[in-house]
Amino acid sequence: MTKLLKNLWARFLFQDRGIVPTRRFLVGYAILSLIITLLTLVGLSWTTVILLNVFVLLASLLDLRFTPKRSQLKFRRLISQQLERGLPYKVAIEVRNESDLSCNMKLIDGTPQSFQVDLPLEGEVTGTGTTTLTYDVIAPVRGFYQLKKIYVRYYSAYGLWQKQTAQEIIDEVKVIPDLTETKKYLEDAQHYLMHEGMKIRKRKSGVGEFSQIRNYVVGDDPRKINWRQTAKLQAVMTNELEPEHGKHVMLLIDCGRMMGAELKSANRLERALEASITVAAAALGNGDYVGVIAFSKDVSVFVPPDKGMAQLQKILHAIYDLKVDAVESNYVQALNYLQAVQKKRSLILLFSDMQTFLQEDRTLGYFEGIKRRHLFLLVTIQDELLVKRAKEDPNDVNQAMIKGVAQQQILYKKRQKVKWEKRGFLMVEAKEERLATDAVSHYIQIMNQGLL
Repeated sequence: MTKLLKNLWARFLFQDRGIVPTRRFLVGYAILSLIITLLTLVGLSWTTVILLNVFVLLASLLDLRFTPKRSQLKFRRLISQQLERGLPYKVAIEVRNESDLSCNMKLIDGTPQSFQVDLPLEGEVTGTGTTTLTYDVIAPVRGFYQLKKIYVRYYSAYGLWQKQTAQEIIDEVKVIPDLTETKKYLEDAQHYLMHEGMKIRKRKSGVGEFSQIRNYVVGDDPRKINWRQTAKLQAVMTNELEPEHGKHVMLLIDCGRMMGAELKSANRLERALEASITVAAAALGNGDYVGVIAFSKDVSVFVPPDKGMAQLQKILHAIYDLKVDAVESNYVQALNYLQAVQKKRSLILLFSDMQTFLQEDRTLGYFEGIKRRHLFLLVTIQDELLVKRAKEDPNDVNQAMIKGVAQQQILYKKRQKVKWEKRGFLMVEAKEERLATDAVSHYIQIMNQGLL
């Protein structure tokens, strides 16, 4: 294709400047041209036919005088600077017409290819007025994106020719993890942790910080009765303790190749990011220090521990564009880095794949040194396909072999898990939709029991 043909084709594909005929004009011109051509049967000369066709074509161009000039149309894109992955958002295109002429408009926004949008937009722009056109957008892939151009075609009420223009309006958008679980926790933590009960609330006697004095109720520890206030108020009062604040929590996020395994609605890394942000929100809300290390073959992200909800934004902006690396995870490298940067005793939450982690026998000895300084908790997603295969009733030899292998894998994982837990390492294997809830619940349980 020559350069001229490429330019012409680009004009028809909503690119650059130019004018293009509308369907109304093409159909009308084809009918009129056919009628003029048929007149040759009654003696009209071909010269006259050609002149009439040229006259009709030139006359149709007068339609362009009834449309605004390109410089008289101003555009502005209104879009959130942060979009959560997989959630629908409204994007508004504000069109200001500085001329007295109205026009009908067809518009395409230059969104990235991964965005799911319903375009083009169509609408009427009145003279000396402002019109807002909106469309829905869903961003299924996290990352940093730029929306650069808005491509527009507009035409007059006669609708014979369309003017085309491309306005460069740059907007930067960050697609962050889905924060639905985090918002649920922040709105109502008690409702979010529906299975939280006496077991999670249980803590060592005398452990924690003084919170308040309240009326004694059945089930309270009699040793915590505040006799001074009891005598003063003539009612039995008790001291209420809460878990100590200011503890250190380090979130280790595995970005190795196994974290790219697809689940029902996302891959393992997506779920791990959502769960880690929810745990961070819970810990920061309790006054703890939270830091993050993301790794695969090497450490890619490090956020030093800090407290306050402003730290949640730091963590979010540091990990929002993490991608799965096509390499094996190097746990020793990550733990060496952790030992170097985190000297204070911390709760270490590792979001990883259990099967991969348990196969790393050389890390078991190395974790003995970690255990003396930090409390370790592995949080992983249950392989539902493996569980399903292990429970199926086989109908033939192939299915029986698949079931046997699945059961063998589950037994191996259980034996390895028991071996690690005997060494003092905590492990949680949760369903995909329960990962964030279980991670937060175990964090609260550890803090309430004063294990750290």
